[in-house]
Amino acid sequence: MSLRTRIQALLGQEDLNFLLTNRLPRNALTRFMGWFSKIEQPLVRDASIAVWRFFSGLDVSEARKSHFTSLHDCFIRELKDGLRPVANDPAVLSSPCDGIVGAHGPIDGTRVFQAKGFPYTLEDLLGDDANGINDNEWRDGYFVTLRLTSSMYHRFHAPQDLFVEQLTYFSGDTWNVNPIALRRVEKLFCKNERAFIKTRITGSGPCAGKLIALVPVAAILVASIRLHFLDVLLHLKYAGPRRIACNAAFSKGQEMGWFQHGSTIIVLAPKGFVLCDSLREGAVMRMGQALMRWNASVN
Repeated sequence: MSLRTRIQALLGQEDLNFLLTNRLPRNALTRFMGWFSKIEQPLVRDASIAVWRFFSGLDVSEARKSHFTSLHDCFIRELKDGLRPVANDPAVLSSPCDGIVGAHGPIDGTRVFQAKGFPYTLEDLLGDDANGINDNEWRDGYFVTLRLTSSMYHRFHAPQDLFVEQLTYFSGDTWNVNPIALRRVEKLFCKNERAFIKTRITGSGPCAGKLIALVPVAAILVASIRLHFLDVLLHLKYAGPRRIACNAAFSKGQEMGWFQHGSTIIVLAPKGFVLCDSLREGAVMRMGQALMRWNASVN
C-alpha cells in the first residue's frame, strides 16, 4: 500500500476525520486559508499545489491555462471551451456545477434532508425568505444537494435561462460538509455561511416563470462566494446588507460565480419538476448535465 493510500485511509476514519475537520478553530483556519491561498511566491505556490495534488488526486488537464499564479488561482480555474456541454432541452434544469450528488428527492411540505435521519426545513435554510413567496414556491417540490470536493471545478452556472431577483446572505459557521459531518451535525447547512439566490426562469419554454433557488453553502476553508451580478465578495467579514435586490439575466449554462475553494450547492425546484431518472446519490455530475425535468402532469 502506498504512503498516499495509507494516509488517505487514516484520514478516512470517521472519528479522526470529524475531529480534524470540525473540532479545530474553523473560522480562524478558514480566514487563514483565504490569505495563504493567495500568496504568489513561486515556492509557496508550487509546494501548496503539490501537497493538494498528493492528497486529492488533483487533475488540471481540463483547465484553460497550465500556469497558475497562486493556490487560489488554481482553485478557481476556468475550463477549456466545450468541455461541459449543456442539456439544451427547455424543459430540463441542468446541473449548475460539477459535484457529487448528495441527499435529493421530493420536498415533504417544506422538509428536506441533509442525510438519512437528519431533516431540516426550508424555513431553517432560507429564514424569513422561505415564507410569503407564492405561498412558498418550493413546497412539495424537489431538491438536489451537490457537493464539490476540493479538486473539482468550482464555478457554477445558470441551470436555465433565468433572471436573478434577489440574494439573501447568511453569515454563519464553517462546518465541514462531507458525509461524515452531515451524519453527525443536525441542520448543518442551516448553520453554515450561505447565500440564497432567488431566480425566475425566463423565455417561452414550458417552465417559464417558475422560481428556482440556488443555495451555495460555504464550509471550513471555503467561506467566500463570488457572484458576477454583485460588486462585493461575500465572506465571513462581510458587513453589508443581508438582503440585496438583484437585476441580472443569465442564459442557460452561463457562469454565475464561483466558490473561492469549493463546497455545496442546494437546488430547489417547485412542484411540477421531477428528478431525472439517472440521478443517484454518490454519482458524479458535470455542469450542464440534466438534473430535473418539468412534468406538468405532476401538478
